[in-house]
Amino acid sequence: MPNTPLADALAALRRGDIIGLPTDTVYGIAADPMQRSAVERLFIAKDRPQIKPIPILAASIEDVGRIAVIDDDVSAIAARHWPGDLTLILFRAPTVPDWVGDPRRNTVGVRIPDHPVALEILAAAGPLAVTSANRTSEEPAIDSAGAIESLGDSIAVYLPGAAGGGKASTIVDLSGDEPRILRQGSVEWVTP
Repeated sequence: MPNTPLADALAALRRGDIIGLPTDTVYGIAADPMQRSAVERLFIAKDRPQIKPIPILAASIEDVGRIAVIDDDVSAIAARHWPGDLTLILFRAPTVPDWVGDPRRNTVGVRIPDHPVALEILAAAGPLAVTSANRTSEEPAIDSAGAIESLGDSIAVYLPGAAGGGKASTIVDLSGDEPRILRQGSVEWVTP
């Protein structure tokens, strides 16, 4: 039986390679966040400064809880906005390595995307470090063809498909005393 794109992508992730996948915002590239060398490859593929942490996408709130600290307030926000294009900056779970998220602040950006292909790979692989498929300072790709044009052979497997929205997620930092909007995307943040 021939390999499917999903099986190829899962095998690549296990090897520590980078894959491409459509999400609800932009087309992304992903790696296993628990493999330090895989996360480093994401930074290299994008020419991204290492001081800019890569967010983690997950298939469920339970999977998010493996990466970040979830309290009742976060659960209520997640119930309103996930799956969807809101990234929350939360404190990193104690068992997560310091190369995941921002080691200076002990935080990590997390999100559950609203895209069937992304959710399928996340459900099978577990949480993944995911960032837009483009080199830093270029426009993000919105589909697999654009990602291939931008990143070429630096990505092991490109899952076919297109992004849902074409606009990056809203990012809200919940690690301080008050919520702070770091990037305005399509979600209009209203303080709970």
